[in-house]
Amino acid sequence: MPGIDIVLVEPIYEGNVGFCARVMKNFGFDRLVLINPCPLGNEAKARASHAQDVLAAAEVCTIEDVFARSNIVISTTGTVSKSVCHAMRMPFFSPKELRERIKDVDGRISILFGRENWGLNNAEVKRSDMICTIPTTDEYPILNLSHAVGVVCYELANLPLPEIRLAAPQDMEYLYQHIDRYLDGIHHPKFKRENTMILIRRVLGRANLTTREASTLHGLLRRSEWHIDPALLDRDRSGAGNLRDVEGEDGEQEES
Repeated sequence: MPGIDIVLVEPIYEGNVGFCARVMKNFGFDRLVLINPCPLGNEAKARASHAQDVLAAAEVCTIEDVFARSNIVISTTGTVSKSVCHAMRMPFFSPKELRERIKDVDGRISILFGRENWGLNNAEVKRSDMICTIPTTDEYPILNLSHAVGVVCYELANLPLPEIRLAAPQDMEYLYQHIDRYLDGIHHPKFKRENTMILIRRVLGRANLTTREASTLHGLLRRSEWHIDPALLDRDRSGAGNLRDVEGEDGEQEES
């Protein structure tokens, strides 16, 4: 199964952290990641029950660390968009639908769970590759943090061995940077830029690109840039630095 991190973003109550560790172990997950957590003491240990090992091994890091090292970042949210015109929280998937989309992935997947009082902020959601929401009744839609973790872990338990090795996080970030520069080259309106890049991140994020596929998209962009203005290609090559977009995995130039 993919390497799945359960990431609690700024949890407020130590009891919830303990309960999350417990329900993770119930379904075979042991990679708990904490972003700026509350102090953890006896209550967290008591709520973790027989999952003391999961709680003790919890990693404390920054949200930037999570985005930098993850092949796919999934935001969980109870607030979703009902219109495709609002890209921030659209499209979204249920935990069961999520299983189908990541079951063959070979890479690191981080699933973000937000603060108990107000969830994830727009910046965190915007940077994520996919959005997951748990279907609930409109009468009382808000779940306890550990309950939400439990539902997601239940649906993702016992995934098969992965088959698709994804492009590295750095490769995807280079691709997004290239697309952003490309939009400059075609004079895409600045006031539309943020929403366009969110949509592109959503589309490519759920596409589970391999390294070769990401490289091919770079090649297509470069060929288009050359036809628009050869100077654009020279500019990108001089400023690309570490971009791995000139050659494919086999060392040959991309045919695009």
